Amino acid sequence: MNEPTIALFGAGGKMGHRLSRNLRASSYEVRHVEPSPAGRERLERELGVRCVDEDAALADAQVVILAVPDTIIGKLAAAISPKLKPGTMVVTLDAAAPFAGHLPDRPDLVYFVTHPCHPSIFNDDASEEARRDRFGGLAARQSIVNALMQGPDEHYAVGEAIAKVIYAPVLNSYRVSVEQMALLEPGLSETVVATLLATMRDAMDEVVKRGVPKEAAREFLLGHMNILAAVIFEEIPGAFSDACNKAITFGKPRLLRDDWLGVFERDEIAESIRRIT
Repeated sequence: MNEPTIALFGAGGKMGHRLSRNLRASSYEVRHVEPSPAGRERLERELGVRCVDEDAALADAQVVILAVPDTIIGKLAAAISPKLKPGTMVVTLDAAAPFAGHLPDRPDLVYFVTHPCHPSIFNDDASEEARRDRFGGLAARQSIVNALMQGPDEHYAVGEAIAKVIYAPVLNSYRVSVEQMALLEPGLSETVVATLLATMRDAMDEVVKRGVPKEAAREFLLGHMNILAAVIFEEIPGAFSDACNKAITFGKPRLLRDDWLGVFERDEIAESIRRIT
């Protein structure tokens, strides 16, 4: 498969619009599908893109990208499955629906999953635009993870090439399994990182309630987050003071359950995904 025609579903949504913008600058031929009148109008106004109906989009498409919410991927995939020719690649932008078994039982289709890592907090891009691109896919470099869930192995390169366009500029591309991608999200990124960051915000609000000026508390927290993360994740060489190490030793059992790593057990990942799909 070389330079396949792409049918992009959800082209006018939050992720779909980002993908439409990046694909517009590529050599791929793209058929855009968007049910929302507001989304269609935005695509035409901002990108000069005109949408087509589902049948027209699928007629000559070798790749179908489902840029739609996790909750409707299963229904949409089931609805369009009878129209997909054998060998068609179906791309999802998250591991949740594939992990949960929501894609049609079609062994003759290729299933490819891709997801962005988003720009690192240690973003050292030269331009202000890139440093302010927190989400990625615009100016900041970001890495991506990809999984070929089913299909001939040579199709991985096809999916990866598309992923590098829709998430450009891409720094590194990593091949993982769908199960590993589910460990990364929702496991690592949402259940752990988002929860702990929300807890850090709660902690900041608490010291503010106890009299610390909000601006001082925010800058103190974010500054320490920067240097502590740089040391912990080996971005720079360094070591914590004895006092800091003691605070961590006594802080962990005060803040975390002893069995907290159980969030990465397959049953817990599956339950987390069930709640969002």
